[in-house]
Amino acid sequence: MNSEMNKKGASVGFLVKVGIFKTLRVVFLSTFSLLMIYPLYWLITSSFKTNEEFFTQPYAFPTSFTFENFQRAWDVANLGQAMVNSAIVTVTATILTVFLGALTAYVLSRFTFKLKGFLVVFFLLGMLIPVHSTLVPLFTMMNEIGLLDSYWALILPYTAFELPIAIFLTVAYMSSIPKELEEAAVIDGSGYWGIFFKIMLPLSVPALSTVSILAFLRFWNEFVFALVFINDSALKTLPLSLAIFSDGFSTDYALTMAAMTIAVIPTIIMYLLFQEQIMKGMIAGSVKG
Repeated sequence: MNSEMNKKGASVGFLVKVGIFKTLRVVFLSTFSLLMIYPLYWLITSSFKTNEEFFTQPYAFPTSFTFENFQRAWDVANLGQAMVNSAIVTVTATILTVFLGALTAYVLSRFTFKLKGFLVVFFLLGMLIPVHSTLVPLFTMMNEIGLLDSYWALILPYTAFELPIAIFLTVAYMSSIPKELEEAAVIDGSGYWGIFFKIMLPLSVPALSTVSILAFLRFWNEFVFALVFINDSALKTLPLSLAIFSDGFSTDYALTMAAMTIAVIPTIIMYLLFQEQIMKGMIAGSVKG
């Protein structure tokens, strides 16, 4: 009898501990989520304020919604053209990154050849290069070949510097795909290109989605390369246009917040569309068996 009572008491104590742990976990995750989302909330609410209200009540909810900020920001910074330029550069660079990264990852993950280890280390070392340390040599090179003030002045460096992480993530995923699928495709008469486009690419969608969103966010928000390589106002990307609201003497915070709210919308949409694939791609290949 006593042993049964002890077992029940132990079970109740265990359930209480589990309940406390779950409650603490929910509280911690909820608090962390609120802290992460608060800057976005502050940005959006601030975009509806006037400059006076922004300074007097920076953290309060706006007393009245000033939609004029968005119209003025759109016109003053020519955000329409800037968004088109950013879209062209970002989409093109992302497509190149995904395709070249997937093609390279396919070779490195499915074939054995001399210098394979060297190539893997070579690409991984690319993630250790300080990107902005290459600004001067890249500027000199692009000036000599006439690429300055063009979309390719941004597309090519963006693609080159994003390829190492794209290859790293995609190799890890493709290595987990059973080789029996390739063998069956070879028996059916498919060549290497057929296997790549019909089997490897469709099965690698989670990893490629992760690569796409990481590349999109990096390219869409990149400022320094665009500042150095683009001088033509007609080719300015979105980050360059946002800088127009700040000079050496003052900053129009109301218009800046409104413009930044407009600029952040595409990245939110991209994440919402691909969030499930991103999570799958980040953990894929971590466990084999």
